[in-house]
Amino acid sequence: NPVVETLLHRVPDLGLDQWYLTAGGVFQTIWNVVTGRDPQAGIRDYDIFYFAPGDLSYEAEDAVIRHAHDRFADIAATIEVRNEARVHVWYQHKFGVPARQFGSCEDAIDHFASTTCCYGVTLDSSGTIQVYAPHGFADLFALVVRPNPILAPRAVYETKVARWHEEWPMLRVIPWPDEGDEFGLGG
Repeated sequence: NPVVETLLHRVPDLGLDQWYLTAGGVFQTIWNVVTGRDPQAGIRDYDIFYFAPGDLSYEAEDAVIRHAHDRFADIAATIEVRNEARVHVWYQHKFGVPARQFGSCEDAIDHFASTTCCYGVTLDSSGTIQVYAPHGFADLFALVVRPNPILAPRAVYETKVARWHEEWPMLRVIPWPDEGDEFGLGG
């Protein structure tokens, strides 16, 4: 995916200490490659997470967002940049449930609504690609979408899954677990 490649090489120019390209831009690229589609097909946006706990103001985050917008203006894609150190400030208002303050980008990635989303790609100080994949790769390459019911509400998962399944009908979707069935095993 040329957008992924370009972002991986340009994000370091933003001067962020800890960052990842994450979520749909990563896992949906893999789905596209596995299914023989154009690597960019169906991808709505590309998410860049960074972690800067020193200033949790919207103004500080907005300055990074504006800098990224300028740096990526020539890329024909929607790019979302967010400071994961401040998710707890707005999460309850947006999703109706409180979130604790995350301790790192990895901590934030661990809390996505689906384990399928829990991937992050970054470059280390020598420019080598590093991948964060707390749930491994088996589901990703098998096109399995599995819930991760540790923070996001069921409705968030089901809304995302409905869109993904429309775009990638070959996905095997594991339903959100019933209360008391945290692993979706039934019964």
